[in-house]
Amino acid sequence: MEAANGFEKMAKLDLPKDAPSKDVKTGAKQDLPPLSAADFKAYNRLAELMDAYHNHFRQTWNLLYGACESNKRPQGMSIRAFLRTAEEFAHHLTMHHTIEEQSIFPVLAKKMPKFRKELELLTQHKKIHEGLEVFEEYIGACRNGERELRLGELREVMGGFGTVLWEHLDEEVKELGAENMRKYWTIAELKQIPF
Repeated sequence: MEAANGFEKMAKLDLPKDAPSKDVKTGAKQDLPPLSAADFKAYNRLAELMDAYHNHFRQTWNLLYGACESNKRPQGMSIRAFLRTAEEFAHHLTMHHTIEEQSIFPVLAKKMPKFRKELELLTQHKKIHEGLEVFEEYIGACRNGERELRLGELREVMGGFGTVLWEHLDEEVKELGAENMRKYWTIAELKQIPF
């Protein structure tokens, strides 16, 4: 509940929109000074947090896709466990994107254009979820016994959204990196963000 209150407080802040570092008088873009180690850590915090979540998705994707490429499940992994892993991957990715879209992106979008609804990161979410729906249908049909799991078929399904997923995972972390965040936020403002 505390996080929800933090999101509400952050949403109510009167933050200037689209405020990259510019000279106040001339409007010219400023070269920013090098960051101290402490400042870099403060500005890079969200990138590190996001990368930890994304690494989980990358690892699970690699396990599933690797099985598809080798045409065999990981050693000691039953079909049931493999399908459960696939279902969990889809469920966790959907939850992750839902949280981003409802709670994180609206806060970041106040100052960072890339996080606005009409722009690339959310468009990528839509493309990922179009492929993820097909993935979930395929896995569900296998779990229900409606079809046999064929790793070659699953590979094709995953290939339908893999490129956009990997680009998205990398781009989101890059957008949250210290050098970009400092263009839009002060350290004091970042400390107010409840995530």
